[in-house]
Amino acid sequence: MTLAALNAELHQVLPDAQLVTTRLPGLPELQLWLLDPANLNRAFSSEETRQLLEQPPYWSFCWGSGLALARWILDNPQQVRGMRVLDFGSGSGIVAIACAMAGARQSIACDLDPQAQSATALNAQLNGVPLTLAADYFAVTGEIDLIIAADVLYDSDNRVFLEHFRQRAPRAILADSRVRDLQHPGYTRLDTLHGQTWPDLGEPETFRQVALYGTVA
Repeated sequence: MTLAALNAELHQVLPDAQLVTTRLPGLPELQLWLLDPANLNRAFSSEETRQLLEQPPYWSFCWGSGLALARWILDNPQQVRGMRVLDFGSGSGIVAIACAMAGARQSIACDLDPQAQSATALNAQLNGVPLTLAADYFAVTGEIDLIIAADVLYDSDNRVFLEHFRQRAPRAILADSRVRDLQHPGYTRLDTLHGQTWPDLGEPETFRQVALYGTVA
């Protein structure tokens, strides 16, 4: 999908919205096609609000946990270097892109949403890195060295994947700004990171504190 086609998809939700190349706070190495912040500086009609709630273009934002995890990966490239990594629920692709930049042998961006896959492809091209796109987590074959995920635990239906991750790969790393104290066998809290959603949604400061979890042997 071209940039024009992805903008056309965005217009189905916000008719005057545009994607613009964006440098991210605290992450100067990387840029993404994101919603122009100017598109948020107005009141939304009732129809636009309904569309945003029913079809949120989440791939047009860089969510705080993804930004924080991408920063952590670039600061700790040894965590992914030479590995085959799968980014679960990849959204804009920021974490998968960071893994590729940090030297992952293969970085797989996995997301069910075809628009997210298109956004990820454009973002990978923008940053000049190769990514493998996947729509179905269960259809990815071969050994995976590391599974990573950002902002997926807020949906309780996704908790079932915690066990899948442990069985599928030797390691899993998750970042989440909504889940403060994950209590699940085999996972431990590794760190607290700082992340900010961009464009800025004015989230409370508490949502800018991102918990980093990892599996334990």
